[in-house]
Amino acid sequence: MKTGTIKKNQLLLSLMVTMLILLFTYTAVSKLHDLADFERQLCNQVIPKWSVKPMLWLLPLVELVVVAMLLSKPFRLTGLWVSCVLMFVFSIYMGLVVLNVFDRVPCNCGGVLNEMKFTTHFIFNLTFLFFSIASVRIQKSLNADSELEKI
Repeated sequence: MKTGTIKKNQLLLSLMVTMLILLFTYTAVSKLHDLADFERQLCNQVIPKWSVKPMLWLLPLVELVVVAMLLSKPFRLTGLWVSCVLMFVFSIYMGLVVLNVFDRVPCNCGGVLNEMKFTTHFIFNLTFLFFSIASVRIQKSLNADSELEKI
C-alpha cells in the first residue's frame, strides 16, 4: 500500500479507535458511578431477572477491558473484534425495541444518551458498529502491510 494511503488509514483508525475508547469509557464509568440507577435500568430491560446481578458488574467490566485492549497495540485488534460483538448485540436488541417486538419499551440509557429517543440511539449504535467494523478492516490491512515490510 502507498505511504500516503497508509498514513490516511492510520489517522482514520486512530480517530475511530479514540471514539470507541471514549464511548466505552463513558458508558462503563457512568454505570459504575451510579450502580443503583444502572440496576434499575437493567431491571426494566426485557431480559431474564436472574441476569441482572451478573450483568450489573459484567457489562462495565467488559467495557473497561475493551478500553484497555484498544489502548494496547498488541491487543487492539482483539479489542476491535469485541467492540464489534458488543455493538452488534446491543444494536440488534435496540433494533428489536424500535420494531416493537417487545410488549413495552424499556427505559433509555443514562447520562447524555438518556436524552436520545430509541430510534436516534439505534442509529448512534449503528454508527459505532460501523466504526468498529471499519476499524477491524483497517487494522488488519495495516497489520498485513507491516508484515509485508518485514519480508
